[in-house]
Amino acid sequence: MKVLKFGGTSVGSPARMKKLLDIINPAEQQIVVLSAVSGTTNSLVEIGQAYLAGDKPKAASLISALKDKYEVFIKELLEKPEFYAQGKEVIDYHFGLLSGLANDLFTPIEDKIILAQGELLSTTLYHIYLKEIGVRSVLLPALEFMKTDEDAEPVVEHITSHLTPLLEKNKDTNLFITQGYICRNAFGEIDNLRRGGSDYTASLIGAGIRSEEVQIWTDIDGMHNNDPRIVKGTKPIAQLSFDEAAELAYFGAKILHPQSVFPAQKYKIPVRLLNTMDPQAAGTLITTDSEKDRIKSIAAKDDITAIKIQSSRMLLAHGFLRKVFEVFERYRTSIDMITTSEVAVSVTIDDTTYLGEITKELAAYGSVDIDVNHTIICVVGDFGAEKHGYAARVLEAIKHIPVRMISYGGSDHNMSLLVKTEDKVEALRSLHNRLF
Repeated sequence: MKVLKFGGTSVGSPARMKKLLDIINPAEQQIVVLSAVSGTTNSLVEIGQAYLAGDKPKAASLISALKDKYEVFIKELLEKPEFYAQGKEVIDYHFGLLSGLANDLFTPIEDKIILAQGELLSTTLYHIYLKEIGVRSVLLPALEFMKTDEDAEPVVEHITSHLTPLLEKNKDTNLFITQGYICRNAFGEIDNLRRGGSDYTASLIGAGIRSEEVQIWTDIDGMHNNDPRIVKGTKPIAQLSFDEAAELAYFGAKILHPQSVFPAQKYKIPVRLLNTMDPQAAGTLITTDSEKDRIKSIAAKDDITAIKIQSSRMLLAHGFLRKVFEVFERYRTSIDMITTSEVAVSVTIDDTTYLGEITKELAAYGSVDIDVNHTIICVVGDFGAEKHGYAARVLEAIKHIPVRMISYGGSDHNMSLLVKTEDKVEALRSLHNRLF
């Protein structure tokens, strides 16, 4: 059985929703994971914010505007009166639920309920459309098998034990529809996966049922070897390893969330990145294997802040780095890059929420310098310790650009460079011209 995930743009209009059957084959066993219709989640976030702020009139206005869009949506999606009536009933139910939250004490729990409505709407409406055209399918409620533990981590074993019986119960059906993004938490409350959203759901389901393949359908034909919005002549990458894909996703490739492939990686389930708008395009295949002796791609991550701690007390001292890292741990701030010398350590962060507090605590260990408005340029490929010449080619390509930090050797797949954001475009283009 395959797992196919379609993002918000792929179901963004009735026409696009209908075109999914150009890709989905009802004759094959498939679980189809759908995101919310594009724009819906943003609207639901606004509704939640209005409720949290106590602005019920604004929430009501936003709910009404979003409902109007869905009224138009079902008129184009469902042609027969019987099925249009079912679609109308679904819309009335979900938007009635949203409006009814005005009568309750509004907490983050209710906010999560609001955010879940987008996927519940898209999947139910698509299921009704399939019924209208005579395609047999089963709607699988993700809230019955997607669960996270006390640390908000998904439980694959729970998915296996709760989803497998649902599939067994419907052995005579090939096509199953379910929601991406949403789940229940350890307390049984409606929650969401946040990181990776629907991509994560597809990978988790693939791991849970040990599927033959997970397909992520978006509006671009796979991961490219550079940012196509900035660099001309980029090309899709035919094949990547899970580690390479995660590196690229973490450092700026928007097509995929870095953590979303980890469940598939654990169970060695291939993941394909494919283009809904061009189903014949080869896309990108992600597996445990990697093409050797190649630089694969370049990605960039913006809004990076560099922090340098300099102190003579570092010299020959043990425990110094532990104390520095404990500061970041206390403020739950992750570090992207790190470089060290005998008397200094430089790190980068992308979350500056607690920068003031972190800086104050680090000052107890030495002088602290802060550099903002930087970008990490990540070059991904076969950078194993036995390789030679690749690092030289990378540095040669940007010899005319000031580099604040270099991270190399921490991974067999990655060489990272920190540059000023104002030099990002030149760095990406220069690297592309030199490496590809």
